Amino acid sequence: MVRKAVVDDAHSIYEMVEEFSKKGGMLYRPLADIYDGIRDFFVCEEDGKITGVSSLHVWGPELAEIRSLAVREEFSGKGMGTDLVSACLDEARFLGVKRVFALTYMRGFFERLDFKVVDKMKLPQKIWGDCTRCSKFPSCDETAVIKELDGRAAQDV
Repeated sequence: MVRKAVVDDAHSIYEMVEEFSKKGGMLYRPLADIYDGIRDFFVCEEDGKITGVSSLHVWGPELAEIRSLAVREEFSGKGMGTDLVSACLDEARFLGVKRVFALTYMRGFFERLDFKVVDKMKLPQKIWGDCTRCSKFPSCDETAVIKELDGRAAQDV
C-alpha cells in the first residue's frame, strides 16, 4: 500500500535513505531534511513496516523531481517501485507540473515507465540546487531521465 508519509515515518524514511546512500545509490539526506520535506514523501507499507519510499520535489511550475526512490531488497520485484513512481506522477499532475525527472542508476526501470534519457545539463535547477553538494560532483555517473506529463491523473486516464 502506497500512502503519503506522516511525521511518524520520518525515522524509517531516514534509515532507508541512509542505507541506500551508504551503498552509493542515492544522495544522503540528514534527518532534519526528511522532516523538512516530509510532505514530499510517499511510503510503501506492508504489515506495518515501511518497505519503500519516494519523494516528489517541485522545482517550479514546469519541473519536479522524483527523489529518494528506494525499496527494501527483500521486497524488490513486487511492483512497489512502480507504485511509488506512479504516486509521485499522480501528485505532479494534480499540482499542474509539466515534466518530472530523476537522476538514477536504474535507467531501464524508468524507461519502462516511459521516461526518456536527457542530458543532465538540461536540468540546471538540479545541478546547482543539489548536485554541487554531492561527493560525485562534477563526475556524476547517474543518468538523467524525464517524462512529459499530460495533465491528467492516472485515475482519469
